[in-house]
Amino acid sequence: MTATHAAGRKLKDAIFDANQACNEAIKIHGAEAVTNATIGVVLDDSGKLVTLPTVEKTFRAMDFSELVAYAPISGLPAYLDAVTALTFADNKPDAHFGAVATAGGTGAIHHAIANYAERGDAVLTSDWRWGTYDIICNETGKRLETFKLFDDALNFNIADFAVKVDALLKNQSSLLVIINSPAHNPTGYALSLDEWDKVLAVLNAQVDAGKKISLLVDIAYIDFAGEKNSTRAFMRKFGGLPENLFVMISFSMSKSYTFYGQRTGALIGVSSSEKVIDEFKDVNKYSSRAAWSNVNRGAQALLVKLNADKDLLPIYEAERSELYRMVKRRADVFVDEAQACGLRIVPYKGGFFIAIPADNPAAVCRKLHDDLIFAVPLKLGIRVAACSTSFEKMHGLAEKILRAMK
Repeated sequence: MTATHAAGRKLKDAIFDANQACNEAIKIHGAEAVTNATIGVVLDDSGKLVTLPTVEKTFRAMDFSELVAYAPISGLPAYLDAVTALTFADNKPDAHFGAVATAGGTGAIHHAIANYAERGDAVLTSDWRWGTYDIICNETGKRLETFKLFDDALNFNIADFAVKVDALLKNQSSLLVIINSPAHNPTGYALSLDEWDKVLAVLNAQVDAGKKISLLVDIAYIDFAGEKNSTRAFMRKFGGLPENLFVMISFSMSKSYTFYGQRTGALIGVSSSEKVIDEFKDVNKYSSRAAWSNVNRGAQALLVKLNADKDLLPIYEAERSELYRMVKRRADVFVDEAQACGLRIVPYKGGFFIAIPADNPAAVCRKLHDDLIFAVPLKLGIRVAACSTSFEKMHGLAEKILRAMK
């Protein structure tokens, strides 16, 4: 009974499938015996979901009517101002800005793909990627094509990026490029300032030739990538760009506020042209009305309250920083032990995840089940969630993965 374009669609999500298998093993063997390296949320060392105390306390103290009332379709104005300020910190480029509230970071990515790639055209991102990019492209009538994120020496593959951009723009008048950095999902990679210069040089060469390019930067995990301003320094490069090179940034409350299920984020536009920003706000407001009408008011109000309170804000930031350090300590154990035992991993710079290249990821993950270890099989390798794996269970994990691969 479905329309022809929807016929046969069936969601198979490797991440949630792996997490479900893990939870089934916990029911049988107990949480102590099972290693959960699957899910993209922070779990404490006992396997319990971690929340930030100041976020929880503030949210519970809010007026109930503020939590349940409608928000404006584009989002609370104070929320849009706050997320723009939080996104850039001290690295705001010389440009015009606009923002629209979205249903999480996923909603921001959806709006960018829906409104800035022509139907039937390709969207470009890296081969190591979050699989939901593919689903959103399919849902909106686009297709996803990829460049190789790394060369043979595991450096950012600017050569392949340039080749793929050029090839696509031989057949398209416009192109949407998605780059997830810093704390890339699933590898934990981050582009250096020099690599950002090279990316922008490739794109500038195309817009100089009359092409239209939109660049979406997915920063969902940025607050788990390192010091606030150093991780955002690349954003200064988005000032003074040509009018036909448009930058968007997807903001998410899920990780930075441990507000995963409240589904609140934003899409932020950056342009040298005020006219482009006005268009951005109009088309994305239209898409919001068509998709979810408006976004969780309580979560928006919470962010505004925390960001404006000079007493609460440093407490919240200290709690979040401690969460970042906890994840980093776990990841450092894995990276050090991988180097010691000879397990080849993708360069990890920060964030929730570490990636291990593998020829048959699904088979390796099945073999790991013998040791009650659950990770996520991807097309190019295995994703290990440092955010959900306890510090104790991280010890020895690299060697066990190497043994399973052999």
